[in-house]
Amino acid sequence: MKNNNKYIIVAGNIASGKTTLTQKLADITGFSPIYEKVVGNPYLEDFYKDMKKYSFPLQIYFLRHRFVVHRQIIEEGKNIIQDRSVFEDEAIFAKNLHKTGIMDDRDFKNYKELFKIMSDFFMPPDLVVYLHADIATLMERIQARGRDYEKNIEKKYLENINIFYEEWTSSFKLSPVKRVNSKLVNFHNPVGLNTLADEILEQIGMKKNEKPASSSLLDGNFIKMDTVGVGVY
Repeated sequence: MKNNNKYIIVAGNIASGKTTLTQKLADITGFSPIYEKVVGNPYLEDFYKDMKKYSFPLQIYFLRHRFVVHRQIIEEGKNIIQDRSVFEDEAIFAKNLHKTGIMDDRDFKNYKELFKIMSDFFMPPDLVVYLHADIATLMERIQARGRDYEKNIEKKYLENINIFYEEWTSSFKLSPVKRVNSKLVNFHNPVGLNTLADEILEQIGMKKNEKPASSSLLDGNFIKMDTVGVGVY
């Protein structure tokens, strides 16, 4: 399922710079941004009390919420740049819960089957911009921004997520993947950001004079993402 508008995903680990880059690229290109709002959800408190019991309903909540947003992306028909996507739910985060033994085989199988059914209604992106960074850089940024819900994130968790992102981006077939070393990106350098934006536009077959008027889904009819939890994403 694909409309005529462009759809870019900004993907990467916690503190890789996804939200900042999404905002900067949206300002430069005029694409409508969708952000992942950093607040709790109704399952998080229970999840951290009993991870094994609540890992499945937690992931189902994430999947449902992202699916609703993804359907709105298709129906609205705008040029979109999105901070994390529904594709990463199964390939990165549910897989990590299963690998670490938090989600059991039965629940993971059920989740994957549901994801496969829903994926028939997904619109493939035109490009995935993958922000990658080493663990030391990620940990430094997490500590610097001082968010309470991130203070207990362990190095091993970030390592696992990095591994799954490398596997996913190297095997993703729905669109090209543009790798960007997050450590080398100066998010406050307009020259470098404009160069990156031009490279992205060229890669999706757009020229500078085809940039749409700037707009934001945060003030429109789109649901703001409400999926990030303590040490989960």
